[in-house]
Amino acid sequence: MRVVLSGYYGFDNVGDEAILYAIIHSLREYHPRIEITVLSHKPEQTAETYGVNAINRWSLKEVHAAIKSSDGLISGGGSLLQDETGRKSIPYYAGVMKIAQQLKKPVFVYAQGMGPINSKLNQRIVKYVLNSVKMLTVRDQQSRELLEIIGVTSQIHLVPDPVMGLDASGFHSSWLQQQNFQNKVITVSVREWAGDAYAFQEIAAGLDQLANKGHEIVFVPMHGKHDFQISKDVEGLMKNKAHIAPFDSTIQEKMAIIKESDVLFGMRLHALIFAAVGCTPFVALSYDPKIDSFAEIAAQPVLGHVEAEDWNGADLVQAIERIFTNYPDELEKITAAVSPLQKRANATARTVIDAITAPSASIAPLAYQAKTKVKNR
Repeated sequence: MRVVLSGYYGFDNVGDEAILYAIIHSLREYHPRIEITVLSHKPEQTAETYGVNAINRWSLKEVHAAIKSSDGLISGGGSLLQDETGRKSIPYYAGVMKIAQQLKKPVFVYAQGMGPINSKLNQRIVKYVLNSVKMLTVRDQQSRELLEIIGVTSQIHLVPDPVMGLDASGFHSSWLQQQNFQNKVITVSVREWAGDAYAFQEIAAGLDQLANKGHEIVFVPMHGKHDFQISKDVEGLMKNKAHIAPFDSTIQEKMAIIKESDVLFGMRLHALIFAAVGCTPFVALSYDPKIDSFAEIAAQPVLGHVEAEDWNGADLVQAIERIFTNYPDELEKITAAVSPLQKRANATARTVIDAITAPSASIAPLAYQAKTKVKNR
């Protein structure tokens, strides 16, 4: 069996690379001999890192040939079909899906987060392409509602983010072990947000207050040098010492750092997901509806929006201290919320493989139900 994976791969974004790692892991767990070809910005690096075939995502000839020789295309996960951060995303990813459809290959939309889709033309493109896919799965209710509003009539399944299927219990960070922290550790994930000095000044002020209470502050850059620089900028606004984890550490190492921390304060979606996988309570700062959606799924608080000025550093301190005050209950709450997601995350891969093996069969429901599991600390 051969499949092609299309997504935001090869751009050194830990969140998207974690998605790729998780999808590959799930597919191989169910079908060990599956042949996987990834459309990547850095195909040689992707091939070496994950032990897969990889081709240049920008080469139409290579993309066409890979899909033609495959048994199906997997599009996702991540936030691919949106026009908030660029005009080319929807034409590109929809175009790859359309190539597969023209070649009469089944298309599987894999745990994507949809939108925002502001352009009427892009809405029509998404509607046109998604109404002809074999399987359509999204990672949150808001994505499903958006697709229904723009007229997508294909059955839409709500599934967990692929990263939720990873078992982080065996992941370790040598960097973290070397720090030998003795106090509570607060990990921090920030991303650049143009023209919003208020938010980062308040974050720094709040982190300073938490450091004054004896807590260790550890920044975890999720998008390579980009997040490393903004982490340094926020650290520079602080009066107290903070630590910045290596920006080029592996997915497993970054998951371990967040898992072993006591609380995460984060902007990046997959920093929040890493926390959830490790059952580490978190406080989110939103910049996109996907942050609010996942925080709701994980039963964790959102401090506010990065562009709003209705929160401050004191509110950040209060939110973190509230978690520490009720820590056993907070652990139980997040574990109860994420446990069913972890159990169901790998079902999406099994459904894809089953659909390729038996193309005439209907897609089985992919819903999940909550169960409680308490984390030991």
